[in-house]
Amino acid sequence: MEEYLILMRLDLLTKGAQPSPEQMQEYMKQYHHWISGIVEEGKFAGGKGLSTEGKVLKTNNVVTDGPYAETKESLAGFIVVRAESFDDAMRLAAQCPILNGDGNSVEVRKIVSVHEH
Repeated sequence: MEEYLILMRLDLLTKGAQPSPEQMQEYMKQYHHWISGIVEEGKFAGGKGLSTEGKVLKTNNVVTDGPYAETKESLAGFIVVRAESFDDAMRLAAQCPILNGDGNSVEVRKIVSVHEH
């Protein structure tokens, strides 16, 4: 099996787009249910959520606030899964409850190493 990164994007900044505490509790319940299913398949390799704070470093020593200065779609977190194929990783990602929100997205990327000899 190979490893795939599942990136979850949603609007973390617009005040009106933020869920109520009750909605957030329900969303987290759905998220944990999704992760539990991946764990049960033996395909969960880890993951983390990300804060809304950040900086972007660009060429010529340019630093900007926030990685999402030009978009409302923020990187909220990621998980790493082990999958038989890209299609298998897509199947796992397609069940992500974040996709139930308007404008949200999930990106799947195969992890490759540039550090191995």
